[in-house]
Amino acid sequence: MTSSTRKDASEHTGGAGLLVDEVVGVGEAARTARADAYDRWLRGLLPRRPGVALVAVGGLGRRQCAPHGDLDLVLLHAGVPGVDELAASVWYPVWDAGLRLDHSVRTVAEALSVAQDDVKVALGLLDARLVAGDAALADTLVRTAVDHWRRTAVRQLPALREITTARWAAHGELAFLLEGDLKEAAGGLRDVGILRAVATAGITDALRPAVRAAHLRLLDTRDALHRQVGRRVDRLVAQERDGVAALLGLRHLPPSEPARPDPSDAPRGARVVGDGDALLRRVAGDARTVSHALDDAFRAADRLRSGRRRGADGRPLRRPVARDVVEHDGELVLARTAIGARPDPSLSLRVAAAAAVTRLPIARATCEWLAAYCPPLPAPWPAEARAALITLLGAGPGLVPAWETCDRYGLIEGWMPEWTRLRSLPQHNPVHRFTLDRHLVQTAYEASRHTREVDRPDLLLLGGLLHDVGKGLPGDHSTVGAPLAEAVAARIGLPAPEVALIGTLVRLHLLLPDVATRRDLADPVTIAGVAERVGDPATLDLLHALVRADAAATGPAAWSQWKGRLVAELVARVRTALDTGVLPAPPAPDPALLAGPLPVVHLSADRVAVAAADRRGLLATVAGCLALHRLEVLSADASTVDGRALVECRVQPRYGLAPDPIALGADLRRAVNGDVSVTQRLRGRALAARAGGAAPRVVWHREAATDAVLLELRAADAAGLLYRVTCALDEAGAQVRAARISTLGGDVVDAFYLVGGWPAEADRARLEAAVLAAV
Repeated sequence: MTSSTRKDASEHTGGAGLLVDEVVGVGEAARTARADAYDRWLRGLLPRRPGVALVAVGGLGRRQCAPHGDLDLVLLHAGVPGVDELAASVWYPVWDAGLRLDHSVRTVAEALSVAQDDVKVALGLLDARLVAGDAALADTLVRTAVDHWRRTAVRQLPALREITTARWAAHGELAFLLEGDLKEAAGGLRDVGILRAVATAGITDALRPAVRAAHLRLLDTRDALHRQVGRRVDRLVAQERDGVAALLGLRHLPPSEPARPDPSDAPRGARVVGDGDALLRRVAGDARTVSHALDDAFRAADRLRSGRRRGADGRPLRRPVARDVVEHDGELVLARTAIGARPDPSLSLRVAAAAAVTRLPIARATCEWLAAYCPPLPAPWPAEARAALITLLGAGPGLVPAWETCDRYGLIEGWMPEWTRLRSLPQHNPVHRFTLDRHLVQTAYEASRHTREVDRPDLLLLGGLLHDVGKGLPGDHSTVGAPLAEAVAARIGLPAPEVALIGTLVRLHLLLPDVATRRDLADPVTIAGVAERVGDPATLDLLHALVRADAAATGPAAWSQWKGRLVAELVARVRTALDTGVLPAPPAPDPALLAGPLPVVHLSADRVAVAAADRRGLLATVAGCLALHRLEVLSADASTVDGRALVECRVQPRYGLAPDPIALGADLRRAVNGDVSVTQRLRGRALAARAGGAAPRVVWHREAATDAVLLELRAADAAGLLYRVTCALDEAGAQVRAARISTLGGDVVDAFYLVGGWPAEADRARLEAAVLAAV
């Protein structure tokens, strides 16, 4: 029997192998053609026998087959003998064809029993469709499964909601992620399946036309992603966006080509590329549509399950929660007195603030009424509108869902016309996890955690919402965004001094982390420069809180304990200068490095300190030895005291595992004593680790230090980069007294303090060439 099965499989394998390749294109027609091809092939695999049916569920059951999707099949039987051998005759050809298969063999009773215990199986059976075999048997399963679901859906939805919430927590929200999972993330294809189940149960009209259109576009995007990558993948990563966009017909001309209103009108030979940003915006809009529909569906199910709460007179209860806002059936609606011929312009903001504070959803009818009838806010805003905005921004966890609901119905543009440009705008720095609009709202939420640390919490919240408003426009977004933020602040009605302070927060929101990670904090020039730009302690506190909120909203790669310590140290030193007018003295050398025989090596979890006989190239030697042991150098300081050369480095493991301290200490002692074997290992490892990417760049800063000039290297990150560059500077005759390393995704900004005055142009060119050659 086994050999016969294998023979049959080989006969059918060729046809299956051509299924994906023969059906070309992206769209509903291609998906249907793919399903037809699978149906024809699978019918040839199942022998004609009474009491047996091959049933498709999942994508094939819905006739929505992706180019590299899997097959979900159920071999349904009525207790006939030899069913295991029959199943093998179907499954093995599928596996031999290289197709992914999710399979089961069940009777109708067994399938319904599993569906009763597992809500995911129950949902799967709603898509069941006969492919081959006994039509009556399959029809019995389908009709019974649908009937059972309609009778039990209200009871089963809480368990489904729990599973769905866990999935959302694991995969995030597709509408706001820069690299979201088209299937599993909130608002993705998996959620459309839940909407289809809710609609089947008759709970609510979950599959409205907008949802159906969004679903088709998400399917098209997944199909194009499979075509682009050449295998099954559902995460739309950044490097594939342009290619996927091109397959979907979303194209634009690159900057080298003259601009045209319609890229399709470009002349023959013009290079037209996929518009990945337009694709991301489209996916975000579709995911929003699906997410909102599912929220509405779950709330409808909750109301149906719990019933309306009624008072003694039998009427539904209405509980006031704020001025003109009441709770009704677990949702916020307008009080009857608020609905009139001339609604208050601040009404939409006050409803949003009430929703954020109470964490209750706004009823869909209320949102639609506000979008249609709430008049625009005057400029400047009335005080109650301004207060409602600050209440909304400071509401904590309730901010994001309330803001998103208002954005869904177009209310945000009425408050901030700039929001249209910001919505779903991609951010191309890899440290970011959210689109720009969500990042701004998330920053305001994170800022609400620090409101008790500043004198003006309202300006902190507003600064968090506006700090990146300049992104997407030409130029430095901090500089470009400051006047835009000031215009918003003036329109809101802030007085002129507070408008200027909002502009300062936006303009300087990167000052503290940039200086803390790229400059020598012991240098008085560094502290004086920051103090001069900040101006006063209150602004310093606002910037410190904004920096932490911005980093938390950006993603885990944007912050670390080391960066937090550096920023806190910088803030403390600048505060001392602002409070007393006296610049803090630089820290004294570690006394333990100044005593005892040379070399001296001290190791701790994040610090490496070495004292050795004074000689050139010691910093490069120490940096190379640390790279050899897979330690990243975050900062390095070199000095000479009483004939001793001191090198102190802050480090972290490159791959998360700390090196053996005994081996590291031994290699450091041998290296600083000039052991040739160690230096040879250093050079071999460093040369092997050279990075590619965009061309590196060197920037000079003339007055950024007390007794040195600053050479800043911007390049791709690579193991041993600090060693190579410090070696090159040493061989070129430069003396490095300090280095600061700042990592931004896959890039670094390394700042080197070169002892001496401003070099001549020829010397700068020579040093710059040496550094670039070392990269």
